[in-house]
Amino acid sequence: MLLAGGGLRGGHVHGKTHELGWGVVEKPVEVNDLQATLLHQFGLDHLKLTYRFPGRDFRLTDVAGNVQHEWLG
Repeated sequence: MLLAGGGLRGGHVHGKTHELGWGVVEKPVEVNDLQATLLHQFGLDHLKLTYRFPGRDFRLTDVAGNVQHEWLG
């Protein structure tokens, strides 16, 4: 995935894949981590940002999102 601008560090490669690219072998991240990091850059707290669906508050980043400070410039 390519991300540019928005305070993200340029020229950064995060983690490693298997020799043939079949899987992550170092520093795996999930889509929730990406969402948490982008929301952080927008100035939003991903832990407090919720939407109500059938009477219950849900977070966009679910229960697993972590801001990846290593990606930030």
